[in-house]
Amino acid sequence: MFIQNIGFGGNVHQLMLTWRGALFVAFLPVALVMAILFASPGTAAANVLGPHAARCGAGAASAVLVEVTGLKLRRGSLRVQSYGGNPSQYFEKGAWLERIDVPVPATGSVSICVPVPKPGVYAISVRHDLNGNHKSDMADGGGMSGNPEMSLMGLIMKSKPSPKEVAFNVGQGTRVITVVMNYVQGGSFRPVRDVSR
Repeated sequence: MFIQNIGFGGNVHQLMLTWRGALFVAFLPVALVMAILFASPGTAAANVLGPHAARCGAGAASAVLVEVTGLKLRRGSLRVQSYGGNPSQYFEKGAWLERIDVPVPATGSVSICVPVPKPGVYAISVRHDLNGNHKSDMADGGGMSGNPEMSLMGLIMKSKPSPKEVAFNVGQGTRVITVVMNYVQGGSFRPVRDVSR
């Protein structure tokens, strides 16, 4: 204000804007780097669903990050189950190691963190309870690690894929797998055409 009173206000004011602009431009890269460094872990954890989301972070113990794709609709809930040990017991009732139920998010990626007890060979199953009735029925979607091809007759007869098709190794840290969901469509059990969900 004092400088404006002596008649130099316009030029000095313009100079101050230029100086502030230069300062802003000089510190912008530093601010962006700081924001990325401090926001990345929180952002990644926020996108991972389930009670064990932190287990899929950097330096964490053995875990599986299950990325679910091909959801028919964004409603209902997902049940993810892990299996280990004897491959002949994969997908047997009550033989799961960990069971995680999460609501289907309205938007965004669908990634669920599943802890495993130690490095080894495991399998994963995912069920989409589309109507939210907490029961398995023909409206539900399903998928498994390795994304084996499944038939409607096989689904009805409760046949299981070969362990070779579904088994995968988990070491120290997080193993990322993708499970594509399948749904009853006409006389088949297969992925929906639009797998962008």
